[in-house]
Amino acid sequence: MDPNLLAVIGILALFLLMFFRMPISFSMFIVGFVGLVIAASPKAAYNVLSADLWNQFSSYSLSVVPLYILMGEIVFRTGITEKMFDAAYKWVGHFRGGMASTTILASAGFASICGSNSATAATMGTMALPELKKYKYDNALSTGSIATGGTLGIIIPPSTVLIVLALQMEQSVKELFVASIIPGIFLTGILILTVIYLCRQNPELGPAGEKSSMKERLVSLKGVIPVAVLFVFVIGGLFIGIFTPTESGAFGAFGAILISLVMRKMTKQNFLVAMAGTLRSSAMVLMLVVGAMVFGRFLTITRLPYAVAEWVTNLSVPPVVILISILIIYVIGGSIMDALGFLIISIPIFYPTVLALGYDPVWFAVILCVVTSMGAITPPVGVNAFIVQGLAKDVPITTVFKGSSYFLIGYVVFIALLILFPGIILFNI
Repeated sequence: MDPNLLAVIGILALFLLMFFRMPISFSMFIVGFVGLVIAASPKAAYNVLSADLWNQFSSYSLSVVPLYILMGEIVFRTGITEKMFDAAYKWVGHFRGGMASTTILASAGFASICGSNSATAATMGTMALPELKKYKYDNALSTGSIATGGTLGIIIPPSTVLIVLALQMEQSVKELFVASIIPGIFLTGILILTVIYLCRQNPELGPAGEKSSMKERLVSLKGVIPVAVLFVFVIGGLFIGIFTPTESGAFGAFGAILISLVMRKMTKQNFLVAMAGTLRSSAMVLMLVVGAMVFGRFLTITRLPYAVAEWVTNLSVPPVVILISILIIYVIGGSIMDALGFLIISIPIFYPTVLALGYDPVWFAVILCVVTSMGAITPPVGVNAFIVQGLAKDVPITTVFKGSSYFLIGYVVFIALLILFPGIILFNI
């Protein structure tokens, strides 16, 4: 059988298995293993399991995944973020749309020590929904701002998606973290400007809240200090080279535990729940990496990615047109399945093409992270939208998607800026 045809059949089989609700990691593993048996030999397939699988799991850099997840789980379960939300409200809550802006600001703060969009959306939804209802915010803007703010969880470092991208693309975790800081701040500003514009056009969407005194604002900053110290310690230490990404994850997890103990937020129950959440999330991510490795080896043997790259580079169109086409595929893919899962499936196919076009791999990794994060708020399978709707059971899912759509224009503008001005990502590298 022609190797390229076999690869196409494998990809179709992969999506068929996922259609029948088989987990993405197992789908990739099964298709990849069977594909290796057919394309090479049973011995080659077992060699991948015995040698490559061991090398992947024994990789020192992979240990950073559970460490950063543990850091986010500790902060999430011990409720440290409540004070951060209160501080954001004290400073901007009295403006029109201030509560929605507060939600996005607090989401950015939580994202800086979490690394998960779903955890960010769930945390902010729990805290913000009662307040937004209290001040009679429009349901679409309320739920949309929570769901969209949650997408910052995989853009602002530390991010589990960026870690997996670094492993898949064989890039430095440190460089991806550093490169995503400014884009994360930039996107946060664009989302807040979107709220301000919407509420100026229609003040009924987001009435102003109560104004706090300057003393109250300054006092509220005490609640931001623990999160700020943890972020500066982890990312700052990584940036200036005090420790490696794995060491920064270990120090971050230790710092989160220490802060929660000092603030007397840690209980035995909170710690056990955080550990259980860490084990579940880490197992999911690691199994995705394993499945992607086997599936990637299968595609490599068929040489489909390189055939696609060669075909694309010979097209008589500007590289940016091809790039935009690839990004559109990622937007669509991220909207119909889990963003991380789609990234892992598609990187072996499109990454060689992007390199052949001459684009910087670090820039492409960050822009991919931004593009696929849109999938968490776009129908039909926008995971953040469904999380928020689960918290606001009286709000239809269509209303949540309507609110999220308010921010999609800002996302598109931001992605266009990243393409036009790659220095936004690369100036620190």
